[in-house]
Amino acid sequence: MTMLHAASLYRTEFAVLRLLLGCVFLFFAQPVTTIADIYEDAASLGRGINMGNSLDAPQEGEWGITIEAEHFQLIREAGFDSVRIPIRWSTHTAVNPDTEGKYAIDADFLHRVDAVISQAQANDLNVVINVHHYNALNRNPTGKQRARYLSIWKQIAHRYRKESPTLFLELLNEPKDINDDQLDAAIWNTLLLEALAIVRQHNPTRAVIVGGSPWNSIKSLSTLQLPKADRRLIGTFHYYEPLRFTHQGAAWAEDVPEEGSQTWTGTNKQKRAIQADFDRAQKWSKKNKRPLYLGEFGAYGGSKKRNPMEDRARWTAFVRQQAELRGFSWSYWEFGAEFGAYDRATKKWIAHLHKALIPSHQ
Repeated sequence: MTMLHAASLYRTEFAVLRLLLGCVFLFFAQPVTTIADIYEDAASLGRGINMGNSLDAPQEGEWGITIEAEHFQLIREAGFDSVRIPIRWSTHTAVNPDTEGKYAIDADFLHRVDAVISQAQANDLNVVINVHHYNALNRNPTGKQRARYLSIWKQIAHRYRKESPTLFLELLNEPKDINDDQLDAAIWNTLLLEALAIVRQHNPTRAVIVGGSPWNSIKSLSTLQLPKADRRLIGTFHYYEPLRFTHQGAAWAEDVPEEGSQTWTGTNKQKRAIQADFDRAQKWSKKNKRPLYLGEFGAYGGSKKRNPMEDRARWTAFVRQQAELRGFSWSYWEFGAEFGAYDRATKKWIAHLHKALIPSHQ
């Protein structure tokens, strides 16, 4: 054997040994968990409600809602198990990196998020926080916005690394590739892996929630690619079908009819359409051995309150039932704005919607 041949053979054997050691390291570095564990975590979210139009507004209070500590007590006493807190981090994050190459999140805003999480947990509520309304990322998911998004997650993951397992992290609300948006399924499947890798550096066992592009729709689950080795993931979807009913009169929604013009009376045809959608979601869940979280559903009340409350409650109850029949935890959209189940003016739960969501609490 020539010296050149021996050296080549040595390099080959060393490369194989290094690969094997790397595989052993990755095996033992993975959190000790089973598939059953993540199903238990997902189930612990139970019946939830979104704290929408608050920290997801450009500035808290700008959309009429400021989160108060008493809100979480009301939510817990009303029979809910969890809250989902949408957060517009991008409004509070530096546009350009500092000298260390970071896009720093405003310190005061971080303290505000800390306080809200603590207030919810003090009332025995599980908490989901996400990245919400990152419109610039949807429009340009590469380059600077990609770096900024990953930096945001680096800061969130590090800050909450010691939080209890009752805090769940959701990578991105409704990634989109509609109209001017460019965050399609292929780009999102790559980007979510990068974000997840950052989260796992400090949170190896924390439950992480991930949905598909576009819009976290049921259809988007079919293109969502999650790493098979990570069993601490919960899939998510949002449900607002039929949109012409749930969003009638909403000024921001496209191609919906005027307020008060659509009904949902619970005909067999209407119910079958929803059942078929939820069957598709359940099929994905079983095939991929991933629990599912219905992160948003609701029917718009209307700015002039012309949308029929009885129909909204009937639709809400049926969607909630279909989720629970399939073992999906859920979070209603939302607490106290135009979809809201709580009337902040009267300081009372809206009876029809509360009963539709928590019938056993009446």
